[in-house]
Amino acid sequence: MNVKFRLDGVLSSVERLPAAVADNVVARLKVLAGLLTYRNDIPQEGHLELPGTGPDRVTDVRMAVFPTIYGQRAVVRLFYRQEGLLALGQLGLSEEIESALKAIASQNQGVLLVTGPAGSGKSTTLAAILRHVIRTLPGKSIVTLEDPVEIRIDGATQVPITPHGQMTFPTALRSLLRQDPQVLMIGEIRDAETARIAIEAGLTGHLLMSTMHSGTPAGALLRLLEMGIEPYQVTSSISAVLNQRLVRKLCEKCRKQGRDGRFEAVGCDVCFGTGFKGRVLIAEMVRMDSDVRKGILAKADLEALEGLLREKGHVTILADGQRLVEAGTTTRAELDQACGRAPEPGHP
Repeated sequence: MNVKFRLDGVLSSVERLPAAVADNVVARLKVLAGLLTYRNDIPQEGHLELPGTGPDRVTDVRMAVFPTIYGQRAVVRLFYRQEGLLALGQLGLSEEIESALKAIASQNQGVLLVTGPAGSGKSTTLAAILRHVIRTLPGKSIVTLEDPVEIRIDGATQVPITPHGQMTFPTALRSLLRQDPQVLMIGEIRDAETARIAIEAGLTGHLLMSTMHSGTPAGALLRLLEMGIEPYQVTSSISAVLNQRLVRKLCEKCRKQGRDGRFEAVGCDVCFGTGFKGRVLIAEMVRMDSDVRKGILAKADLEALEGLLREKGHVTILADGQRLVEAGTTTRAELDQACGRAPEPGHP
């Protein structure tokens, strides 16, 4: 039985146990999570209660088991309350993007989409924006729909959506619009029906925020069109698309400067020999201006839309990350890996 920890987004083996104890370990976890111990042939999900950890430190512990040909695979996710990531100004965004997000948060209507792969910090960013709204615009009615509620936000009404229950995202969203909330956050736009209701909400006096799985801002806009949203609705409702990733930070205790002047990972006891400790945010933002609107209304494809952004001098996510490489915060190789890009010659 292989025990792995995901440290700063990378899985590392920390222990190997005899196969004879594997079933007992998983069974014990299932008991702690209130799962069915006699069913080993179906996926199950639950919550763990860890004694001695207050809500100020570990906010949630989730447990998921899945049957495989080698036995059951168990995953335990720990959600921490990160005091250094509560406010918008603590996320490490560039000044231009941070000021743009604050301007969007003060609007009365429109849709903000945050894109990126799973585990790229999208929920943390949205929570920080909602806290900014609560702090700067007190009295606004704020409601979130999440599957499940990941981050507790004081001052917001948070509604959990159960995966197989009757209250789906579209059902809950339709009912909530009748309760006249001013700010809405949807955990994720997954289907055409949710997308259509979200776009309509953004057009009718609601500030709506949500996430989408997309590699680029242009890709997110085109995905809405593929879901059947009319081009004029996209251009009228979308305020901006924020695309983000997390890259590992070089360990400040052991990093060393190479011949080219850039810092390299070494490894020490502080960083468990990885050379990295912690992660930092990189991002790019596309705001809906006249040029982008024309491209969408003309039903431009992905290549044409991204070419249009390049001509406008759009700061890509790689360019945003390059500032961290030059500052010695991370490496070019780490940046390329996070953005799914092949390393450049001469930059291992």
